[in-house]
Amino acid sequence: MKLTRRSVLAAGAGVAATVTLSSPYVARAQSLPRNIRMVIGSTSTGGDTYQNSSIVADALAEKLGVNIRVDAVGTNEALNATRRDSRGTTIMLHHDQIYLSYLYGVPGIGDAFSEFAIGPTVAINPGNCFLVPKTSPYQSMEDVFAAAAGGERIRVAIQPGGVSEIGFTGMRNAANILNPGSEANIVPVNTGSQADKNQAMWDGLADVINGSIQANEQFTQLPEDDRTAMRFVWITTRPGTLEQAPEAGMGGTTREEMLKFASPQTSVTLDGEKDFTFDKEFFLLFNKEMDPGISSTIDEALTEIYAVGEIQQRQLQAFFMPNYLPQAEAAAYLIAKRDTAAAVIEEMKS
Repeated sequence: MKLTRRSVLAAGAGVAATVTLSSPYVARAQSLPRNIRMVIGSTSTGGDTYQNSSIVADALAEKLGVNIRVDAVGTNEALNATRRDSRGTTIMLHHDQIYLSYLYGVPGIGDAFSEFAIGPTVAINPGNCFLVPKTSPYQSMEDVFAAAAGGERIRVAIQPGGVSEIGFTGMRNAANILNPGSEANIVPVNTGSQADKNQAMWDGLADVINGSIQANEQFTQLPEDDRTAMRFVWITTRPGTLEQAPEAGMGGTTREEMLKFASPQTSVTLDGEKDFTFDKEFFLLFNKEMDPGISSTIDEALTEIYAVGEIQQRQLQAFFMPNYLPQAEAAAYLIAKRDTAAAVIEEMKS
C-alpha cells in the first residue's frame, strides 16, 4: 500500500527514552529539556488522543534521547499547562477540537492560533461517523434529509463543542441548502462520552448518533433484533484519507464498504457543489515564548522519523492514518481548515 504524507490516524503504547550514541540528534538534543511532559486534551488513557500521543512520544523520545511522558489532563488543563511553561518542558498534542471549541464559544477556550505556536500534524483518525439503529427507517443520509424536509424531527446525539458537533453542523448546513428551513428539524441531543451517545440511542432519545468506526463498528455487526445493533449512514472523512486504510478495514467492515458511507458515494453537500468532509487531525502545540530551537528540533526529528516509515506502520495497525506535515506547512493548512469550519458554523448561527 502506498503511504502519502497526508495519510491518517495513530495508536500506540508507552514512551521510550533511549537513543544510540550514533544518532545525529544526540548533540542537538543536549539543548533540549531531558524530561518533557506531553499533555493532551483528554482525560482518557484509552482513547485515540492518548494512543496517537503515545506513539509520537515514543518515537520522539527514542530519536532525541530524552524522556517524554504523556499526561492525560483534559483540554483546559493541557492548554493552561502549555501556556505556563515557556521552557519547553511541556508541549501539547491534540486535535481539531482546540479551534472548534473556540469557534463554538466553549468557556475557557481561547484562540489557539494566536495564543500558541502551532506545530506539525502527525495523524488523522478517519473514523468520525454517524449511525442509526439497525431498525431505523432511515437507510441513508438522503432519507434523513428527506424526513427533515417532510417535517420529521431528527434527534442527533453529539458531544458539543468539537469534532462531534462540526459533523452535526455540516449535516444541518446540507439540509438548509437542499431544503431551506428543514435544518430546524435536525436538533441536537447534547451528551458527553461515546458511551453516553450510544445510550441515548438505546434509550430511544436519539434517532442518529455521532460515533467512530473504532468504537461503534462492533455494533454494526450485530443482528437487527439486537437492541444495540447500529448501521452506518455517514463517515465524514475525505475519501482520499479513507482510501489509505488497510483493504481489510476494521472488524467485519472492509474499506470498500466504508467508502460507501463517505463522499462522494454518500453526499452531504457543503455548498451545493462540493461535499462537506472533515478529518479529525492531530497536531502539536507549543508555548509561544518557547525557544524556537526546541520546536525546530522536534519538527526535524519528526521529518526523519516519518521518512523511515516505521511510525506509519504502527499507526495503520490501529486504523490511524499517518499524516505528517512540517510545522511551517501545518499552521497554514490548519488555519485554512479552521476558516472553512468557521464559515459553516457562522452560516448556521444566522
